[in-house]
Amino acid sequence: MSTDAPTVISDRYLSIRDRLAIADGLVCGLSFTEIAIRTGRNKSTVSREVRAHRVDGLYLPYQAHEQASVARGRPKQSKLVTNHSLRDAVAEGLANQFSPEQISARLRKDFPDDESMRVSHETIYQALYFQARGGLKREVAQALRTGRTRRKPHRKPEHRTHRFVDEMVMIADRPAEIEDRAVPGHWEGDLIVGELNKSAIATLVERTTRYTMLVHLPGSHDAETVRDGLIATISTLPAHLRGSLTWDQGAEMARHKQFSIATDMAVYFCDPASPWQRGTNENTNGLLRQYFPKGTDLSIHGPEDLEHVAQQLNRRPRKTLDWDTPAERLRDLLTV
Repeated sequence: MSTDAPTVISDRYLSIRDRLAIADGLVCGLSFTEIAIRTGRNKSTVSREVRAHRVDGLYLPYQAHEQASVARGRPKQSKLVTNHSLRDAVAEGLANQFSPEQISARLRKDFPDDESMRVSHETIYQALYFQARGGLKREVAQALRTGRTRRKPHRKPEHRTHRFVDEMVMIADRPAEIEDRAVPGHWEGDLIVGELNKSAIATLVERTTRYTMLVHLPGSHDAETVRDGLIATISTLPAHLRGSLTWDQGAEMARHKQFSIATDMAVYFCDPASPWQRGTNENTNGLLRQYFPKGTDLSIHGPEDLEHVAQQLNRRPRKTLDWDTPAERLRDLLTV
């Protein structure tokens, strides 16, 4: 092996210069910590390297580099193929409905002094999802609690595909005046759904006054029905109270562009799994469950019923409004 122009495969791997620096540090009596600082590596990386390649008490850098190069050769068999005891232990854990992470952690606990009984949870997943080279049989793979036989991809936010045909404007681009509730006319919306997701009511809450409006959705809560219901409800408001609408990324808002054109209201979308970004609406939906319990058929409530419930909420004094009611605050805005 020539060392005149060593090839650096990746920063993940030690180069021959790293190994020579480790050897020099050992000769000088430096600790692993001091060597790690000098080489810019982690202390555990240095200690692992020395333990793996020490021969008769000596660390030989060139021999270590050659052995590491051979060990990186591909393809190589999984530990779960070559180590029968390890494979049996993993299979037993899966049969007991342990997750791969739980299995990996338990092996370290049960076999603290046996390095051969170590396997990462990622190796177990690889063995389950790629049977040909993984070493675990199909029936064992079925023991996974998710029941999936393929990995579920997790994309970074910037790489996710758009949920709707029409481009969404995210909440991060919402003007600051909406965020601090300085200007009225900005609404938060959502659906509360009934039994088996078969019925729903759309809820609208004005951020400044906490005024609530409920939207009747007869027969369906698909995108077209929600669009038409929102347009009809919002159109009852004067122009100065039609500022914007913030919603989550539910499929019911697939026609958001058409809603915006009809009402001249911008629609902003929350980030996935971030209900706190519509905190006022989430709180109101919790109050509404007093009238519309979970697991019930919401289609039995007509427009008059929804109006009655909305009035009930809008007549409640609110501490956040200095004990005014939402109805009183909205009345003041309507008389401006």
